[in-house]
Amino acid sequence: MKLIQSSGGVFEVEVDGRRVFSKKAVGRHAEPGEVLRLMQRMAPPLSRCIIPLDAAAVRGITHLGGTILGTTNAGDPFMWREQGPDGTWVKHDRSDAVVAAFRGLGLDALIAIGGDGSLEIARRLCEKGIPIVGVPKTIDNDVGGTAATFGFDTAVQTATDAIDKLHSTAESHERVMVVEVMGRHAGWIALHSGIAGSADVILIPEIPFDLDRVCDKIRRREAEGRHFSIVVVAEGAAPRGGTASLVDPAHERFGGMGDKVAHSIQEMTGKETRSLVLGHLQRGGSPTTFDRLLGLRFGAAAVRLIAEGRFGSMVALRPPAIAAVPIAEALAMPKRVPLDSDTIATARDLGISLGD
Repeated sequence: MKLIQSSGGVFEVEVDGRRVFSKKAVGRHAEPGEVLRLMQRMAPPLSRCIIPLDAAAVRGITHLGGTILGTTNAGDPFMWREQGPDGTWVKHDRSDAVVAAFRGLGLDALIAIGGDGSLEIARRLCEKGIPIVGVPKTIDNDVGGTAATFGFDTAVQTATDAIDKLHSTAESHERVMVVEVMGRHAGWIALHSGIAGSADVILIPEIPFDLDRVCDKIRRREAEGRHFSIVVVAEGAAPRGGTASLVDPAHERFGGMGDKVAHSIQEMTGKETRSLVLGHLQRGGSPTTFDRLLGLRFGAAAVRLIAEGRFGSMVALRPPAIAAVPIAEALAMPKRVPLDSDTIATARDLGISLGD
């Protein structure tokens, strides 16, 4: 029996990978009823979270967003949180209970779908003997070893659509509009959507920004008769010599940098400035064609790896093929925006300020 588990942030195309896992596994590598899904979290007792996943359960979902599994970013069995009688929360390691439950259920393999945090859990469970294949799923596009993670393209499309719509109101009211997009440690969404949406300033975590440079760009546009500007800020961007903005430091939840940048721009330039946080809008809606196809390709490849017994591997896009890379290798090289990349050069050639 094969088990499919998802964790981390939910977003547009998670269903596609699951559709292939079920149909492909049942069609070629398993009997009906032998593919299971793990609901929400890898947490003991495991048996309460599992239900069968057959072809009927995944029929007609390719065009839908979200996940039929449910998901969580707080289900780490190595740091499981439980509330004591006195109301305090304590963390302890329950991974051995997960491994025992997995074996007790007679499962053959686990497909773990998620970003760097979820895949790190998968790697550690694999070291404990659970046969695992990983699938990179994150809109941040920051998992190493793969050219793209599924979900990223749809998030970029959503952000670009929002930036397009802001141009008309920014120009009509002669305002500066600051758009905060997701991207804690990597600026892929901000960079791609900013360039595609004709932003004037793009701030990403990889390049600490100088507000004087940002405001210089806005003043130059003003002098040229362009009385509005669009600024795209990744949530993890930080000023030179400063730190990223956290709305919840205890849980390292990023947010608020867009508002801080907007306030500073208005104060330094005198231009009316408004800010907008796209937030979880980037995780919703129908997936793009690229993401649908990538999710389906990842799913089919994951099942093939299980059939070949290549556990501890992660499926990865290595154009034009889908390849297998060790999960540990992928996690050892988090993917950041290369400062010497063609995309960065393109932004600079177009006159976009990166705040440096």
